[in-house]
Amino acid sequence: MYKVLRLALREYYAAVRTKGFIIGLVMLPVFMSGSIIAMALLKDQVDIRERHIVVVDESGQFNEMLTEAASIRNTQHIFDEEDSSQVKPVYSIEFVEVDTANILAQLGALSDRAREGEIHAILHIGSSIVHPGVDPANAYVNYHAESAALDDIRGWLRDPINNHLRRLRLEDAGIDESEIPDLFHWSWVAAKGLLNVDDEGNVTDAGASNEIRAIAVPLVMMMLMFMMSMMGATPQLSAVMEEKTQRIVEVILGSITPFQFMMGKILGGLAVALTSTLVYLGGGTAFMQWRGFEAYIPYDILPWFVVNLIVLLFMLGAIMTSLGSVANDAKDAQSLSFPAMFPMMIPMFIMMPVLKEPLSTFATVMSLIPPFTPMVMTLRMASPVTIPAWQPWAGLAGVIIFTLFVVWGGARIFRAAILMQGVPLKFSNIMRWMTKG
Repeated sequence: MYKVLRLALREYYAAVRTKGFIIGLVMLPVFMSGSIIAMALLKDQVDIRERHIVVVDESGQFNEMLTEAASIRNTQHIFDEEDSSQVKPVYSIEFVEVDTANILAQLGALSDRAREGEIHAILHIGSSIVHPGVDPANAYVNYHAESAALDDIRGWLRDPINNHLRRLRLEDAGIDESEIPDLFHWSWVAAKGLLNVDDEGNVTDAGASNEIRAIAVPLVMMMLMFMMSMMGATPQLSAVMEEKTQRIVEVILGSITPFQFMMGKILGGLAVALTSTLVYLGGGTAFMQWRGFEAYIPYDILPWFVVNLIVLLFMLGAIMTSLGSVANDAKDAQSLSFPAMFPMMIPMFIMMPVLKEPLSTFATVMSLIPPFTPMVMTLRMASPVTIPAWQPWAGLAGVIIFTLFVVWGGARIFRAAILMQGVPLKFSNIMRWMTKG
């Protein structure tokens, strides 16, 4: 055991003392929050050039409304309240006379103007948009632009156009919109937890179900577990392969057994990943406490998170080290990396279905299948839903048994393959080494 720990400490110090580890430790949170930082930095870098929209209105009902809507927006919504600087582009509206006989040619000519940069977009309104039932084929509103799907103007047009259509339809029906203010009032469906009833029969009202806590926390824990697995276990495949090809292993095995060597590699990688995990968990917890978000910290799940991470890293470490002993060069290591990452990839693919329905049969079964248990069970436990108490323990017992089997099989492969040079990489060889040693 002493030799195993010595080797593990050697692996640990060799990893954490490198510049790459320090840089990775610092840069990972930066990359994970990159979108937020980018939005903050680029807030004042918005393209504020005028957006000129040409309107081709076959219904003849939108000229005045669109002009007024653009005027209100340009007056109230494009300047910063603090320094009065322009932060959004001005929208200008141009109405053209509709050439009914050659509407396609007219739209084509306007499209050429848009390509040349003279105008930004074309709004084409069909003749029957107010009463779609009369002529459904002409009841359309088309927005033509080079990037129409992602254009903010298309989203802005949606509300004024539909509000105006509502008013027109109410007028045609002889209904005064001002007399029925509640007719189009939207009611928000609030998300709340279940009510609690104590032993005396007193009912406590449920608090609001926090969407950030329900979605962000499970996803963050899932991603953190995935990243730590990548940092702690995945590099061991290439590391063992390099030591094997450079014949460093032959020197090391002069003083320890192959199994001790393998366990030292696994424990070293585990220590590296746990170091990063503790830094991120500690830093994240301190930051959220400082910013007043302590309610979002899942204190009850953190012990299970750490336990599942340790088991996952141990299992993956055994897989990576055993496969690394089989590889003869970088090409072999690359071909083995995908199947080695399989236990980590599957939970990432099924993350959203499990999060939406953590008590479903699918989520329950996937969380009890050993290779996927650590990540899927953590995701289920971090969700707002209370899962049966026996399932985390059953999942943990199953994955421990599976991990022991992986370590046993990996050790036999490692012992047989670590000193072999030039043996072709074949699945049959791997299975033979695992079964026969």
